Amino acid sequence: MTKAVSFVFFFALIFVTSHAQSIIFNPQPLPSFKINDTQSVAASCSFTATIRTSCSSPTYTRDQISLSFGDAYGNQVYAPRLDDPSTGTFERCSVDTYQITGPCLHQVCYLYLYRSGYDGWKPESVQVYGYYTGAVTFYYNTRIPNDVWYGFNYCSGASTSKPAMNWFGHVFQVFGHVFQVVFCFQCWKGLLGSM
Repeated sequence: MTKAVSFVFFFALIFVTSHAQSIIFNPQPLPSFKINDTQSVAASCSFTATIRTSCSSPTYTRDQISLSFGDAYGNQVYAPRLDDPSTGTFERCSVDTYQITGPCLHQVCYLYLYRSGYDGWKPESVQVYGYYTGAVTFYYNTRIPNDVWYGFNYCSGASTSKPAMNWFGHVFQVFGHVFQVVFCFQCWKGLLGSM
């Protein structure tokens, strides 16, 4: 009985680990990121975005800063040009809060910042929440590269995720599982006793 349970557990473990997806904790550039035009939909919601600037950022910045975030269903909120040097936004160690209106979202799962300029602004974190969404915080603590959307995508599914695998990819994935099971002699030996 214990060998049968071990056998089932072994296959379940192979299945689960082969379908695991890595979670990226550091922001990544996304040159192909596009702003979609969902802002004009009838239903709109209000969101609060709180941006904390790092204490190792320049004293002030003249960089142009934009923000975009959304959900796994392709809904996107875009806030162009949040910066305003005359009011002291994004100064070193500062916290700036914005009320942003956009299409209603399910849970926010991606967020990108765009910086254009020469000062090298460095955010510490960005927190977004709305009436219908829980608060989510994205930790940067790194300089934003110039002229590229830079951030996080924790969505699984829908339009912001990686493209679907073609039949060739599925064949290789299945072959990899079969190869892993058949040629794991040490695993079989441990499960079924000596061969």
